[in-house]
Amino acid sequence: MKKKLLALLMGTSLVLAACGGGGNADNKKDTGTTTGGETTTAGAGDAEKLFNQKCSSCHGANLEGGVGPALNKIGSQLSKEDIENILANGKGAMPAGLLKGDEASKVAEWLAAKK
Repeated sequence: MKKKLLALLMGTSLVLAACGGGGNADNKKDTGTTTGGETTTAGAGDAEKLFNQKCSSCHGANLEGGVGPALNKIGSQLSKEDIENILANGKGAMPAGLLKGDEASKVAEWLAAKK
């Protein structure tokens, strides 16, 4: 009984440690790369980079799906406007507003071409 309780406690500790603290306002996440002293991030012009930064953790790096549904043929099911609506308002477990404005529009256009 004690071994099971200890194993449960250790497992819970590992899960909580993996989630991270996230309480520090000083923790700034840099999603860009440094080249010659300049930091570059994916702008609204590079939909694939934006997808990789914001969406691939749930939808897979190759659009194969994972926690979220596969998007490799989403353009055959949804229009650019439909995809923009989902990005703005969320759907199911997907939160709203992960991408906004021009970024959302570029990613929606890129995904709509996946047929």
